[in-house]
Amino acid sequence: MKKEFLMLLEHQHDDECGCGCSHDHDHEEHVQEHSHEEHEHHHHEHGDSCGCDHDHGHDHEHEHHHHEHGDECGCGHHHEGGNAHGKRVYILENLGCANCAAKMEKRINELPGVAEATITYATKQLRITAENYDALLPQIQDICSSIESEVKVVPKETSNGLKTKVYIVENLDCANCAAKIERKINELDEVSEAVLTYTTQQLRITAANPDRILPKIKEVCAIVEPDAVIKEMERKPSVKKEEEKKFGMTAEQRTVVSIAVGAILFILMEVLEHVNMDMTVLLPFYVIAYAVLGWKVVLTAVRNMGKGQIFDENFLMSIATLGAFAIKSYPEAVGVMLFYRIGEFFEEKAVERSRGQIMEAVDLRPETVNLVENGETKVIPAEDAVPGDIILVRPGDRIPLDGIVIDGDSRIDTSPITGEPVPVHVATNDEVTSGCVNTSGQLTVRVAKPLGESMVTRILDSVENAAASKPKVDRFITKFSRVYTPIVVFLALGTALLPPLVGGGDWHYWIYTALSFLVMSCPCALVLSVPLAFFSGIGAGSKKGILFKGGVALEALADVKAVVMDKTGTITEGNFVLQKTVSAGKLSEDELLQITASCEQNSTHPIAVSIVTAAKEKGLQLSKPSTLKEIAGEGILAIIDGNVVLCGNRKLMEHHSVNLSAYENDVFGTEVLVAVEGDYAGYLTISDTIKADAKSAIAALKKQGITTAMLTGDAQNSAEAVAKETGIDEVHAKLLPQDKLSELQKIRSQHEHVMFVGDGINDAPVLAGADVGAAMGSGADAAIEAADVVYMTSSMTAIPDSMRIAKSAVSISWQNIVFALAIKILVMILGLCGFASMWMAVFADTGVAMLCVLNSIRVLYKK
Repeated sequence: MKKEFLMLLEHQHDDECGCGCSHDHDHEEHVQEHSHEEHEHHHHEHGDSCGCDHDHGHDHEHEHHHHEHGDECGCGHHHEGGNAHGKRVYILENLGCANCAAKMEKRINELPGVAEATITYATKQLRITAENYDALLPQIQDICSSIESEVKVVPKETSNGLKTKVYIVENLDCANCAAKIERKINELDEVSEAVLTYTTQQLRITAANPDRILPKIKEVCAIVEPDAVIKEMERKPSVKKEEEKKFGMTAEQRTVVSIAVGAILFILMEVLEHVNMDMTVLLPFYVIAYAVLGWKVVLTAVRNMGKGQIFDENFLMSIATLGAFAIKSYPEAVGVMLFYRIGEFFEEKAVERSRGQIMEAVDLRPETVNLVENGETKVIPAEDAVPGDIILVRPGDRIPLDGIVIDGDSRIDTSPITGEPVPVHVATNDEVTSGCVNTSGQLTVRVAKPLGESMVTRILDSVENAAASKPKVDRFITKFSRVYTPIVVFLALGTALLPPLVGGGDWHYWIYTALSFLVMSCPCALVLSVPLAFFSGIGAGSKKGILFKGGVALEALADVKAVVMDKTGTITEGNFVLQKTVSAGKLSEDELLQITASCEQNSTHPIAVSIVTAAKEKGLQLSKPSTLKEIAGEGILAIIDGNVVLCGNRKLMEHHSVNLSAYENDVFGTEVLVAVEGDYAGYLTISDTIKADAKSAIAALKKQGITTAMLTGDAQNSAEAVAKETGIDEVHAKLLPQDKLSELQKIRSQHEHVMFVGDGINDAPVLAGADVGAAMGSGADAAIEAADVVYMTSSMTAIPDSMRIAKSAVSISWQNIVFALAIKILVMILGLCGFASMWMAVFADTGVAMLCVLNSIRVLYKK
């Protein structure tokens, strides 16, 4: 045996370079295999997977192809040489649906002259190979627009020349007005895209030079909302500013006083009217009460009329109440204005409170940090801290910036970031994440990232960006609101004129009914509550360590019928552990583990590391092999203490004629067989640990009627064992990277809408191919960029939680739509039948809006 082993060491193969690769292939294959030398390992019975569930070879093959042909290196630029076809990269701006992207790709590939077209949903990129791609651009734009009307096809270099800047719009108190401002800004030639999010008061402008066109944007804003102020967005922690006072009162206090005075006068007049006091005496007091309550509404209406703004809430309310005065319905005129102001006030407070609750939950940025300098501690603004600074984090403090512990020992509560309730122990050299709470010992931390790059800011940015990403239902309501108000106004006009003219009815009655219609003709309840429901869902997710990439992701997630998961790092912990050591009889289990670990001690492969770790935990002393040879795809031949040891898979044993009649294995996982001096000595089983909550999470998904599937490169028996233990419905094993994508498409064809959950980095093609791509893990930068949903926690319960939140947000948004329209239509019908009044109309407007707002924020409190 020794002689055979030594001959093997001395023999030089022409087809092997020492990397463990076979050389009977061409050079390109050699380069690819050699680059993945570290992933080849003898423990695996199947050559298609290394057991770490990472995809190998795909990216290198792609890169080699581009550079060999010379026409594109993947950066979007052109290179000399190549074939007759040219390549170009376009950006699909406003692309909001992965399924629509797949439809676009299919139809673009059907165009004459297109050799190949690929749309990557995650990056919104269209890569096209064609004889004359620019000539095809109008047809490509038509295809995209027919599937998603708002998509713009822009050359990558043009798109890259645009800048997106965020401004804050202060004093914006009407959701419908916000929608109008957004539409008018989008009509400016210099603007590529504008998104005004009422819930966050943020205006995102994409243009070549946003600051240069800011005066035009301010003009547009002033036409719709004269009091609105556009300011540069400051990336500093929010500090409550003292409100400006007039007449010694804040704006809120002045509103409360005017409502209170108007209410007192109104109640007094109602009492006096009921004791039969003459109306000529009461009229001046009604006028005073109306002036106190409605002067600002009427003044704003007059001002807006001069700017062409007719169908706005102020104008409609002014016409309705002044019309009531004209037909001598004085109590109704004052009462409607009173209850409109009360409803508007409470609606504003409800929105402000819900906005504050959501932003409080996600804005964990500190105002100050405790800087340690020359042995002294001083307080400085958080944005002034730079990497390398030493900061002090006392017990009970929130960790202000991402960093590394250089002194101290404590437990930290990570739930604000990950949603996980169990505190984590940290000590010297451990990394700590901003936003977590230090619960016990004092920590000294070296700052690793400034405030702008720390986790707290990244989460805030993610939520704010998400709020600006509008789902289809929101875009539909915005368009619907543009036609709703004119329709109701013309219906009111017809109600006032047609019945009296045609049937000779009571003019007073029909005009009163028409005025009621005007009161409820503003679509604020819809325009406000629908996006707020999605924003509340985004906020609820962030509290659980779930980051949604916008209302689009929530909407798509609510439609998901199947969840497809990667195995390693999603269903399993991703840490290989020695599960079992079985001796054939000659050696004890510890001796078998010791001799195997001695062979594996210089390898960095996860399987080898797990064996060595297990041996060290038992305190076993490892021997250094006097000679060692690794045989690619089979295992190790070594001489330890004068004995020839074979350590590897069944193939290695068979090649050396080892009798395996005593070998039996009923445990799933990767097996390492051992032979000493040609005799079978036993085997070790290593496998990844299934997450403790995997089974309950899968059960929760099934309760929601969701089909579960697993895609993995692992061996079939290992994959099936994991699926059986967790309850997963479908298993697709032994998959190469390109196989994963094709399997996903097959599952998608059966279930229509699918979500893929992976690590967000190595599974980018599959994430892009799913309707919803979700990244499970640490919340690394690459994962946050790649996925539609990011689970900051590694807990699998986040998957069913995210689906519950998504379904709640979508359900509540539709509840609001149905409720608001039903009440408005019902009141209109009652009005036409003679049963409704302007009082009821006020409820159908501001009352319904307030109820819809309160309904929207229910998502935040749902368990």
